[in-house]
Amino acid sequence: MRTRVALVAAGVLLIGYAVVGASTDPGLAPAGVLVFLAGVLVGHDVVWMAGLLAVGALLARFVPRRHRPVVRAGAVGAAALTVVALPLVLGFGRPSDDPSVLPLPYGRNLVVVLLLVAAATAVGCLAVELRHRRRTAGRGGAGARPRAADEGPPGRVGPP
Repeated sequence: MRTRVALVAAGVLLIGYAVVGASTDPGLAPAGVLVFLAGVLVGHDVVWMAGLLAVGALLARFVPRRHRPVVRAGAVGAAALTVVALPLVLGFGRPSDDPSVLPLPYGRNLVVVLLLVAAATAVGCLAVELRHRRRTAGRGGAGARPRAADEGPPGRVGPP
């Protein structure tokens, strides 16, 4: 709870600093700021969140329950990386007369990073699967007899 209060306080202070700084700027165009903020709100709540909810629904339908947290983290990470790198991949801002601006192969690099995210997600799913198999093997496997409600934990001997 203390961490949450500290984070909210820090956020309020940063927002206050930004508002004071912007309001003292003589070149501030309030209409432009409002249009920008509306665009950010629409972009986040309509586009980004709708996409995440759709992908989450697909994952809930096709991914086993124990793997969902790992796969969701990998999908959100891959989507965020793609959104950040897409302008570089598409070459926005690259003038045709100066090849030294944005000189790297951004498309290839994005693919490499996305493959690393996929590999990390696969390793995470493998770790979850191994932990799940160890747990079920410790209980006698899938065909083990379920305990009765009054038996108590396994290995416990009744009252003397």
